[in-house]
Amino acid sequence: MDAPGIEGVSRRVFKPFCCALLAGLLLWTADAPAADGWQTSFQFGGCGGVYFLASPGELWVEVEKRDLNRRGATHLRAILVGPDRHVLVEEWLADDGREKGSGPGPVQRVRFETPVLREGVYALNITVTTDRYGMDTAWGFRTNCSRYLVETSRGHRDAPHEEPLVLLTPGVSGDVCFLPQVGEFAVEASDLTAGALTLYDPQGKEAGVLKVSEKGEASGTFRNDTAAAPWRLHFPKFKGVVQIDGVTRWAEGEGGFENLSLWTPHAESWFNFHDNRWLLTPYRCTVYADAGAEGRVVFSVHNNAPGARKVALGLEFPGDRPWSVELPAREVTLGPDEAIEVALRYRVPAEGDTWTCHLRATPVGGTAFSTYSTLELRRGTAPAAEAIPIPHVLRPYNHENERFGYLPDYPLTNEVYFDVNNQPVITSGSAITLRRGNSWHEITSARNSDGEERPFRLAMSKVAFDQANGIYTIAIQDEEPVFLHAPDGATAFRAYRIPGEGRFDIEQFSGHNLSGNPPAFIRNTLTATDPKVFWRRVNDLVLFVPEKTQDGGISIGNPIPLSNKSIGLSMHSGIPSSVVSRGRNVHVAWGEATDPEKKVPGVPTFVATYDRETGGVSEPAFVGYGPPANDVHNSPCITMDSQGYLHVLVGTHGRTFKYARSLEPNNAGGGWTQPENIGPGLRQTYVGLVCDQDDTLHLVFRLWLSDTAYFPASSFGSLAYMSKRPGEPWSEARPLIIAAFSDYSIFYHRLTIDRKGGLFLSYDYWSTYWFYRTDHRGSRRALITSPDQGATWKMGALEDLLR
Repeated sequence: MDAPGIEGVSRRVFKPFCCALLAGLLLWTADAPAADGWQTSFQFGGCGGVYFLASPGELWVEVEKRDLNRRGATHLRAILVGPDRHVLVEEWLADDGREKGSGPGPVQRVRFETPVLREGVYALNITVTTDRYGMDTAWGFRTNCSRYLVETSRGHRDAPHEEPLVLLTPGVSGDVCFLPQVGEFAVEASDLTAGALTLYDPQGKEAGVLKVSEKGEASGTFRNDTAAAPWRLHFPKFKGVVQIDGVTRWAEGEGGFENLSLWTPHAESWFNFHDNRWLLTPYRCTVYADAGAEGRVVFSVHNNAPGARKVALGLEFPGDRPWSVELPAREVTLGPDEAIEVALRYRVPAEGDTWTCHLRATPVGGTAFSTYSTLELRRGTAPAAEAIPIPHVLRPYNHENERFGYLPDYPLTNEVYFDVNNQPVITSGSAITLRRGNSWHEITSARNSDGEERPFRLAMSKVAFDQANGIYTIAIQDEEPVFLHAPDGATAFRAYRIPGEGRFDIEQFSGHNLSGNPPAFIRNTLTATDPKVFWRRVNDLVLFVPEKTQDGGISIGNPIPLSNKSIGLSMHSGIPSSVVSRGRNVHVAWGEATDPEKKVPGVPTFVATYDRETGGVSEPAFVGYGPPANDVHNSPCITMDSQGYLHVLVGTHGRTFKYARSLEPNNAGGGWTQPENIGPGLRQTYVGLVCDQDDTLHLVFRLWLSDTAYFPASSFGSLAYMSKRPGEPWSEARPLIIAAFSDYSIFYHRLTIDRKGGLFLSYDYWSTYWFYRTDHRGSRRALITSPDQGATWKMGALEDLLR
């Protein structure tokens, strides 16, 4: 079977790239004879890649890399993908082996070739191990494609997103062609050689001269009145570090094209990618079905342009061999930033094993842009129905659908929770989705205290329940925090105003906590930050213990102070439980900020118990330190077992979690076991913890690893699992998921448990590299489940949620 969209490519191109020879791929160094009479290309710093709007014919791309040898070893990874993001070829350019401080090494080059059978946007992805900011490597490219754009794109850093252009070819003159933000924009450059930079407007007229100071700096402010055509900044020597408003830095939410650092060194290569980014997604979809089966696959057509426009749609079949696919509309009209779903309906043919079609999208109006997505049907049962290999090694551009045929018929917006009847509930940013009977019901509004039905947006992804199967969560309605409640079986919520503001956490079910009362919740209100200690936060922590009223409503109650030094909450990954209760006792775990001038081994973690009957709060019990100190990542997690014993994991940031258990059931003040490391040398962050029916603790977390079986150098993220049976030590850490790229990553993971002990792990892999992460619009969240206490895992199916 040929790869979708690239019929006629030699199959040898798609063999593993560790083979010595690859058809269509050449690799050489600067000291070897260059094919095609290689000419010097421009070299850049940073990572990122290139987008090519390729027409039918042959496409070739030559990539070059030079190690600067300023720090450690660097290995460049180059990946060429088609319009449907099928990986065509992948290659590593290894570190040159020279010593640190030895200066730039030899140039290494690789050539990719592929036939293009239909027009679309190809992409070249460039990443470098141990160098996610692109400080130690220079790279460049040549191509026969006449239309292309570079996207400078580094790794994530804890700072506002900027992508300065780093130009590293001082021996030649050159241009930076770019589309600035509409209105006033600034251009700033440093590390320049003597001379002046000249800026030209879209009509080719000189807009200004930027003189270079003795310090090698130049700057100017200009005005752009159109978003349609590029400007050109000319460098007499193509060397410097450049910042341009709307191109390398963005004011969040102020319009324009945030996070799209697109430019080109040649004006004639420009094409309108800004307006057409994410025009059609998913880029490809794989469906498994039996002969005669019918179904539908939904694609999203998105308008990234600032104005309304029409998009023409059409179907194409490899080899002009059509089969039964229906397109509901040949044209759609979209407003700015609007997306419309288009469902292809198919019937599986009686003969054959694989069938492919391409859905083409072309903006109407002479934009000279067109691209496509691919639908592939395969006969048989999807591998997603069976246990998946563990660890699940993520591959760039090859996601759970392509790997396993994963096509869930349930919402994938967040993790899944289960009510008392074991029915699933899933939230999104502005909706609560309930399973009622054989269908899903989406709730987007709640009745407020005045009896008005008003929309809300959720303040968290968690959902809580009481013994009467009431549903609860916390939301924002009319810009005020509210406590949402729906009684058993209802699909309508009421909203109760919560006094004050801050970040909330609610007591969700974690295995053995189910109260007859509404769930308690906490609020952290930020009171101080520390510019000298980046991750230090100081919060006022209070507890709310709502009660039901005689008329069926909810009384929120007064806030109960717990601490004025809370470090706060780290909730995007792991969603650790801050609150757990049984009977009259409500237990809260938190970490605290400490005096930066005093040396402590980490964030101190405390647990206190509130008595619903007396209204009293116990003295906070110290449990242990989570290193490093003054780091908001170090949120602890608390749960309880069937006997009521409290279990706490002290959060850490890249260190080993600490574990402790209460000496008395349902009592934080009765003493605790000595905190212990749960594993030697583990680099753990983001606690996700539940306790099953057999009182086994299940833990999922981000774990840093260094293993050359996956990457030639550098550490990388994994999503790992551990468990602890009663009376036994913690198990070895077991990686469940391996990141697709080296260096920094997170998984936005959330571990939940159903009422029968099934484990459900929701994750959305987030690579440090912007080029990869922003290439796809929306989330790539997936759900895996284990029915056997973590022994095996499979992709979650609807029947797993309804068992």
